[in-house]
Amino acid sequence: MKFTLSWLKDHLETQASLDEITYALTDLGLEVEGIENPAAKLAAFTIGKVTKAEKHPDADKLRVCQVETTDGVTQIICGAPNAREGITVVVAAPGVYVPGIDTTIGVGKIRGIESFGMMCSEREMELSDEHDGIIELAHGEVGQSYADWLAQNDPARVDPVIEIAITPNRPDALGVRGIARDLAARGLGKLKDRDVTPVPAEFVTDFSVSIDEDTLDGCPIFCGRVIRGVKNGPSPDWLQQALRAIGLRPISFLVDVTNFFTMDRNRPLHVFDADKIAGNLRVHRAAGGEEIAALDEKTYQFSEGQMVISDDAGAQSIAGIMGGADTGCSDDTVNVFVESAYWNPVQIAYTGRALQINSDARYRFERGVDPAFTLEGLEHA
Repeated sequence: MKFTLSWLKDHLETQASLDEITYALTDLGLEVEGIENPAAKLAAFTIGKVTKAEKHPDADKLRVCQVETTDGVTQIICGAPNAREGITVVVAAPGVYVPGIDTTIGVGKIRGIESFGMMCSEREMELSDEHDGIIELAHGEVGQSYADWLAQNDPARVDPVIEIAITPNRPDALGVRGIARDLAARGLGKLKDRDVTPVPAEFVTDFSVSIDEDTLDGCPIFCGRVIRGVKNGPSPDWLQQALRAIGLRPISFLVDVTNFFTMDRNRPLHVFDADKIAGNLRVHRAAGGEEIAALDEKTYQFSEGQMVISDDAGAQSIAGIMGGADTGCSDDTVNVFVESAYWNPVQIAYTGRALQINSDARYRFERGVDPAFTLEGLEHA
């Protein structure tokens, strides 16, 4: 389980240091396996300012830039479309390792003109996937460490990442809030209020959800909400940064929200494109032989007794494990059905092993999530 220090402090009001927190975690049985400090790999990058930029005489898309750096004015050849006079940039001097391109910068010639370093994009520094141009800072002192600049102006990007080992009897620690609660109980701070006011319902849905009588032991609680008029697309920067910091790839807002609550509250969710649901939804046990094209782009066949969410057209979700592609969300999705359910751990483990699917949802449901948070978690989302 990975989380950042600031993510933890979103739930825990504390003055404890990183060392005090990690010691307490291990003492509580949540053994700290590692701490990653993003600032360490950015320590060698410094801030510079482009004082002059001219077209390369032998290349239309290259600029010969004079850059004020900690070592004085340095010549750097740059092909970024936004390389121009007057901007404040991030510089990798010769000898600096750039992780995003797995290269140590050297002095070289580009089309016959020497270049003494590199002005970096976010992707080259593994801060994001952005690579349409070099980083432009609104302000910054020439020669200042970029890691220090981030700590002052965008601290989430240099947040320490803590990884802990989770034993099977501690499913509560599969969410950041559960970890914060444990630390608060130990006296390391105060658990912050994170209650939510439910959003009032505005309309009646045009489909229903039913649970077969013989499936109630496997799914005693099933909650859902229809939300109309959403606009899918990239998530806000803070959400993308939070997911990226713990090794998850941001996909789209609707998907990222579910991944966030999986990690934040140990509350797996699933989002259907409501316009792709045919008729009504039914939670039931498979008769055996039904197939589903899942979100991992694989097709699975159900065995008798495995739990399924189906609509009138067929299976649309491997219950508690993975959704189906036919009702998955896309950039064109405008109406969604958000599912929050409690699934029996033993039955989820049985189905997951039989189908050989590993997912964050399965990992949590088979260890146990808080059934009392099923509806509240939905309201948070």
